[in-house]
Amino acid sequence: MTAAEPNTGPPPVAHPLLHITEERTAALVDEDLALEAARAAFAATVGGPVFPALAVHGSDPRNRFSLKPSASATHAGVKIGTYWPGNTDYGLPRHHSTLLLFDQTIGRLAAVLEVGTANAYRTAAADALTVDLLARRDTTILALFGTGHQAAYEVRPFSRVRAVNEVLVVGRTAAHAERTVEALTAQGHEARAVDAEEACARADVIITATTAGADTPPLFEASWVRPGTHLSCMGADAPGKRELPPELFARARVFCDLPEQARRLGECRHAPSGTVLIPLGEVLTGRAEGRTADSDITVFDSSGIGVQDLYLGLALLEKMDISL
Repeated sequence: MTAAEPNTGPPPVAHPLLHITEERTAALVDEDLALEAARAAFAATVGGPVFPALAVHGSDPRNRFSLKPSASATHAGVKIGTYWPGNTDYGLPRHHSTLLLFDQTIGRLAAVLEVGTANAYRTAAADALTVDLLARRDTTILALFGTGHQAAYEVRPFSRVRAVNEVLVVGRTAAHAERTVEALTAQGHEARAVDAEEACARADVIITATTAGADTPPLFEASWVRPGTHLSCMGADAPGKRELPPELFARARVFCDLPEQARRLGECRHAPSGTVLIPLGEVLTGRAEGRTADSDITVFDSSGIGVQDLYLGLALLEKMDISL
């Protein structure tokens, strides 16, 4: 074996660090851009590198952040997502995200993108993609569990892939639910607040976007979910969180972004050990079946993978005519 030839030419020129502000990315992102980036990202998980996320807490255990590394054939980076619940006291969002992209020649940072708002679009786009791939074609009624930051972004991308005749909102309090109903109504949606049992009884699709913990009861009972329902669940993305009743897994076909991560951080931590987890990328690329019958209950456990952030960031840069 011969050693690699040393680099004898002049060192590469390090370009100035590119910083794209939150205000700029928020103005550029939209549902269509995020949905196309999600399609590209999940397709890239088949045969490409996919790295699990790391979820940790800050000096104050209430403050959490996650690191989501990513790589493609041409780019690599890491997304840092933060959740600082005390920010509400300052009138600031509790969630924020920053995407770091590397110079692939010398390994230094090439770009820093603040993507707090874009990250909400990215998460909602993944849920919309799962609806497109897994929900029944005649889906028209959406149940939304959650009234916080992420819930506000979930309905519009859904309408890109299915008709939405009605949105049923389930909140922790009646006041929170009514506030979300008012916001959705202002966007032109038919929406009303209901309890969890009615939401499950009527919904074609259930989206859960809450901060529910494993030390509290699940959001609903498994028996309330009717055959043919699709569920997209993104609240459980760290240890100690749970939204679904574990009994539901025995009735469902279960999909996820990355099986290893879903079992460690996601909703599937609470699934029986024999539960089969199907990567969404396999369905998107035709390597695995999604829904097999109208009566199937399908569950997507979304804990988030860095390749989603990488492809979204590259799409935003492309929209700005910037290449790295």
